Amino acid sequence: MRKFVPKVITTNDLMEGDVIYLAEDGSWTRKFGEAQVFTAAEIADEALAKVEQQRDIHVGAYLADAKVEKDGRPRPVHFRERFRTLGPSNYFHGKQAEE
Repeated sequence: MRKFVPKVITTNDLMEGDVIYLAEDGSWTRKFGEAQVFTAAEIADEALAKVEQQRDIHVGAYLADAKVEKDGRPRPVHFRERFRTLGPSNYFHGKQAEE
């Protein structure tokens, strides 16, 4: 069995499309470093199930791996999550600008 890695809950705001994260107080934040960190699989799964009922707020909720830094704040582990913290990728740049 694979060792559980700390997780945060991430999703996209339904109205604005922004990436959002579940905070400790149950609200949503746009900052990964303010996300609630889950250190047990059962608790993370329960929280995700509860969040998935809020379909009028967000879409596509899932658990993302996180690393807790010395300052106690979570940081993204995988490239996808680091990329998502940078904001929308639909701006006119790169290959989009060349066409």
